[in-house]
Amino acid sequence: MATERWIIDGFGSIETVWLRLNEADTLIFIDLPLYVHFWWVTKRLITGRFKPPEGWPEKSSIFKSSLTSYRILWLCHKYLTPKYREYIEQTRSTKSVYHIRSTEQISQFFEFIENETNLENKALG
Repeated sequence: MATERWIIDGFGSIETVWLRLNEADTLIFIDLPLYVHFWWVTKRLITGRFKPPEGWPEKSSIFKSSLTSYRILWLCHKYLTPKYREYIEQTRSTKSVYHIRSTEQISQFFEFIENETNLENKALG
C-alpha cells in the first residue's frame, strides 16, 4: 500500500482487509451467487485431475485446495459477504465502485476496461 498503484485479488489477509479497502480508490466486488463459485471450484477440481490449471503451483494438490476453497467460500458467504455488500454501498459516493453480480457483468466489465484503455491510449498518442 506504500506504492502509488496496487491491486489486491481476493480477500487477502483478514487482519488488514478493512484498512486496505479504506485506502483503495477503486473497488471491484465480484458478488456472484454462491453456487457459481462452487461450480467453478468443482470444474477446476474435475479438469485439474487431467491437466493442472495454467499457473497452478507445482506439486500443489488440487484436491486439498478445492476442499479448502469450498470451506472458505461458505465462510465468506456467511460472514464476510454481507459486510462487504454493506461497505460497498456506504463507499459508493467516495470511491469508484463496480459491484458485479453476474457472469454477464464480468464480460461487460472487461469490455468497459478495454474501451477505457483504448481511449486513454488514443489520448496519449
